[in-house]
Amino acid sequence: MARYVFITGGVVSSLGKGLASAALGALLQARGYSVRLRKLDPYLNVDPGTMSPFEHGEVFVTDDGAETDLDLGHYERFTGVAARKTDSVSSGRIYSDVLEKERRGDYLGKTIQVVPHVTDKIKEFIEIGDDEVDFMLCEIGGTVGDIEGLPFFEAIRQFGHQRPRGECIYMHLTLLPYLNASGELKTKPTQHSVKELQSIGIAPDILVCRSEHDIPEKEREKLALFCNVRPESVIAAYDLKSIYEAPLAYHKEGLDQAVLDAFGIAPAPKPDLSKWLDVADRVNNPDGQVKIAVVGKYTQLEDAYKSIAEALTHGGMRNRVKVKLEWVNAEIFEGEDDATSKLEGYQGILVPGGFGERGTEGKIKAAQFAREHNIPYLGICLGMQMAVIEAARNLAGIGDAGSEEFDHEAGKKRFTPVVYHLKEWLEGNRTIQRDADDDKGGTMRLGAYNAVLTDGSKVAEVYGSTAISERHRHRYEVDIKYRKELEAAGLSFSGMSPDGKLPEIVEIKDHPWYIGVQFHPELKSKPFEPHPLFADFVRAAVDQSRLV
Repeated sequence: MARYVFITGGVVSSLGKGLASAALGALLQARGYSVRLRKLDPYLNVDPGTMSPFEHGEVFVTDDGAETDLDLGHYERFTGVAARKTDSVSSGRIYSDVLEKERRGDYLGKTIQVVPHVTDKIKEFIEIGDDEVDFMLCEIGGTVGDIEGLPFFEAIRQFGHQRPRGECIYMHLTLLPYLNASGELKTKPTQHSVKELQSIGIAPDILVCRSEHDIPEKEREKLALFCNVRPESVIAAYDLKSIYEAPLAYHKEGLDQAVLDAFGIAPAPKPDLSKWLDVADRVNNPDGQVKIAVVGKYTQLEDAYKSIAEALTHGGMRNRVKVKLEWVNAEIFEGEDDATSKLEGYQGILVPGGFGERGTEGKIKAAQFAREHNIPYLGICLGMQMAVIEAARNLAGIGDAGSEEFDHEAGKKRFTPVVYHLKEWLEGNRTIQRDADDDKGGTMRLGAYNAVLTDGSKVAEVYGSTAISERHRHRYEVDIKYRKELEAAGLSFSGMSPDGKLPEIVEIKDHPWYIGVQFHPELKSKPFEPHPLFADFVRAAVDQSRLV
């Protein structure tokens, strides 16, 4: 049976619970333990799939087709453990399941209440697969005191009480603000946060305190005394240059040892941190720098492209260079004939995924600029579709080429639909069918699908294989009926679904590096195992920088 670590947050949100959880998972792995990380979110949306990136940031997708919180991306990147549907749940999903059972009559006419029915459902979710790993790390979203989070806090309180002694501990992440006027750190917000947690019936075993300044020993002792934790279990979490320094920084502060001590595990296995020492060295000691433009529509919020930013960092680490990312709003290229000249000076251009027509003409111009100026180009999901539309318009002579998605929004036909709404596809041995008017949530082509690559193609060389599996999240596809015209014009379809019906990858052979993929390779990249597409894209950018 697994041991459980419940991670909660207090004082303010966005302190880095997800990063702390991921780093702890990596440290436990370094000591030889198996781990799984799980996120419980209090919001009422069933999942983040229909939430605006401006509201929630990136939607992370698992192999088995779950649309989840971006923290699961941190979990995967730091531990290498592939997330599953059972690793993310929201209040919306919990309440939906409870109400579905009530409608079916499963509760036999009982009055349905938060306690015990909702809390029992949360506990059922928490313990899924607990016989598979040594440690289960469960992060509770939001901040203690939030009204919507109360069922989750009550559930983990009950869970710890019902488990045998020594199987559950609680880790609380807080903020120690610094007052310039008095020149001191203030512990009172943390004390009040812990008091709030204790009023629910949860006593934290470990305090992780975010701070921009060193925490004096007397302040640690005060926190230990008033928050009822051991002094060695007050862990400082300082700001870092890179998130990939977090495992080493938390180990230096004694977080992993404090967790093992709280469980009474002694003697503790010695950690092997060589992997993270190498990662930190590659991040902090690059041999050069490349500039890459990410041309998108959600550039005001970098979390909307979190996995892409991290995957490019990983590609830089593989090539021992620092990737200087610049977020470019695609809309600035619309309306000005020479606006794409602003892309001069970049060694690579990446156009990410997205939904809706806004900014798409700018993305098409960015793809055109990269093609015509021999700049390495990586198009992901919508970025691939924009590259295909650009080639259709400017190389294949289909001047009104566009996407059915944009006609659907406008309510009239304006384009020749080179990209169409996917209504049917194979998932394993079963056929999935969708309609344009279906509910938006969970109706896309989601999760891992296989693809077959053309032998001798650039992507086959990059992957070192002609058979791959990648994660998808889209409801529009490039129409295969235009393949002949596009390939005759120079755009090769170098990756296809196993049945040969759905284009997965396009590339231009007579170009230094020009690849578009319908899937999301960024979701599988890790600092110690960069995704081959990002590693080679950055390599091509390094080569481009040498030409300048």
